[in-house]
Amino acid sequence: MNGNLIIKNASELVTCSGFTAKKGQEMGELHIIKDGAVVVKDGLIEAVGTTKEIEAKLENSGSEFSDVNTIDAQNRAVLPGFVDSHTHFIFGGYRVEEFSWRLRGDSYMDIMKRGGGIANTVQATREASANDLLQAGIKRLDSMLSFGVTTVEGKSGYGLDKDSEIKQLEVMNHINGIHFIDIVPTFLGAHAVPENFKGREDEFIDFLTEEIIPQVVERNLAVYCDVFCEQNVFSISQSRHLLTKARELGLKLKLHADEIVQLGGAELAAELKATSADHLLQASDEGIRQMAQADVVATLLPGTAFSLKEPYARGRFMIDSNCAVALATDFNPGSCFTESIPLIFALATLYMNITTEEAVSALTINSAAALDRADKIGSIDIGKQGDLVVLEHPSYQFIPYHIGVNTVEKVVKKGNLVYDKSKGGMTYC
Repeated sequence: MNGNLIIKNASELVTCSGFTAKKGQEMGELHIIKDGAVVVKDGLIEAVGTTKEIEAKLENSGSEFSDVNTIDAQNRAVLPGFVDSHTHFIFGGYRVEEFSWRLRGDSYMDIMKRGGGIANTVQATREASANDLLQAGIKRLDSMLSFGVTTVEGKSGYGLDKDSEIKQLEVMNHINGIHFIDIVPTFLGAHAVPENFKGREDEFIDFLTEEIIPQVVERNLAVYCDVFCEQNVFSISQSRHLLTKARELGLKLKLHADEIVQLGGAELAAELKATSADHLLQASDEGIRQMAQADVVATLLPGTAFSLKEPYARGRFMIDSNCAVALATDFNPGSCFTESIPLIFALATLYMNITTEEAVSALTINSAAALDRADKIGSIDIGKQGDLVVLEHPSYQFIPYHIGVNTVEKVVKKGNLVYDKSKGGMTYC
């Protein structure tokens, strides 16, 4: 696996070209090259153009690769690897019974009040060994890879105590060293209020900022700090305090914002200039306007609204308000137990009034921006990491059109073919 690769004859090379988040109308501009080709050398993209241009360039320069792998993408579309910028993929146990409760009409908050929800998973995660979490995490990432995901964000938040939060982050960092998918770890210790801190939420925030975050930073276990800023969880002032301290200690910022009630999380994200604010089902017009002005990426999670049978976030309004919109799965054991990228595409286009082109931008360059990595991944541009997806079909438009069905044939990571459906899955070509 030397990271040397040529893909040629692509019916559509969907470059999503850019090095920052696309906002508003820009999200519909995919910069497609017909009969496209891309050259990856030592894991980085070296050349992009038509097949004719690339072949001529290689011939004229006398450039040669050793052990080069060539993919003929005739009648196939090629896109940047998908970036899933909001997941909770390290956890113990499952909550299948809660799905049935929701089908009977119980709300997410009602389930939390009866000891279900996050608290249920916290107990199972605390009891799980690091190896149990490791093996489960690898299996989940293998599935994500098959859907074309090449970079994923993973959150802690199912420990809510020092040892278990650190355990989750340690497992993520270990997997990051051995799996094809790149992992961006996020500390979400403020995911819920643990039982021993009920009624003492301010003290719990202090515990996180004084006891856990310094160790997370010292050991380089996370890139981001996140908080569930929500009614009956953590208030605006508590969230502000936590995130301000986290930034002072060296972490970047994200928020679970305005998911269930309009609390002002979007406005707080803009005030703090967080990298992203996520969920946003109830975000106000003013909050969205402020996020757009502050260049905060709006990460929307339609799978969660679908699973909870809640109204979808106003994706169309956000894009028309010049906001940079990203899409992600929110893979987790309770409110959205799915890693299906085609489902997210379908929900975004069919129910959020987002065009197919905008959805492609939202799951590539904008999701990369939601992780502050748009300069390295998320598009097919010279100098970026050679993370690519080859579809089974000649156009990117087949992704939402073939509703809920995986259209990914091959996945390339850093110039290496790591997944090939025709060869039964993961490969080491």
